[in-house]
Amino acid sequence: MTSPFRLLATAALALASLPAFAALKPFTADYTASYMGLQGNGRMTLVQAGGNRWTYALDITAPVAQLSQSTTFEDNDGQWRPLSGHDKSSVLIKKSDKQATYDWSSGQATWSGDIHEDRRGPVALHPGDLDAMLINLALVRDVRAGENAPSYHMVDDGRAKQMAYRVAGKDTVTVGDKQRQATRVERTDGDRQTVLWIVDDLPVPARVLQRHNGKDEMDLKLRGVH
Repeated sequence: MTSPFRLLATAALALASLPAFAALKPFTADYTASYMGLQGNGRMTLVQAGGNRWTYALDITAPVAQLSQSTTFEDNDGQWRPLSGHDKSSVLIKKSDKQATYDWSSGQATWSGDIHEDRRGPVALHPGDLDAMLINLALVRDVRAGENAPSYHMVDDGRAKQMAYRVAGKDTVTVGDKQRQATRVERTDGDRQTVLWIVDDLPVPARVLQRHNGKDEMDLKLRGVH
């Protein structure tokens, strides 16, 4: 299974300079999930992990596939930095389990588990760097705050890469049984496209759609948040 936020990832060339638009609050968000035509369920959660540390996670379950991703990060007055990550997937007989460590004291990120040797790092860390999961969380925050061309520097999966989105308009989406106005945000990278719909008062995307070669690959639709 293609990791959703590997394709999703990424606002603000220097995130560290952005103000804290709103304090983080725990949430649980439930989604219907479709992957390559298979129907399943998805859940995003944000929980406090002690002090100024938080854990943000995504779990997707379908008949023949399971995906679990999480990142633990520090929130210093709205400036977020990843500390560790876990990415686990199982599709039919193919399985993957890998871990990330962000060591800010040494300024390096490393990876272990089921990852190629040339992706194990170390990769240099710089202020404002985020992992792919955190970019998803920051993207919602920054679009809600009025960013029209959010861009982030991602350090994830053994590499560093600049990621950019653009606000592409307004649409009506369904969340649960209610119609809501959402901001449509897009990113294209070669033959892959990611589209997100962000509603002003929701901490997660109302919908996430990924396309490959013009065909829908993954679609997450929000049922509700609590």
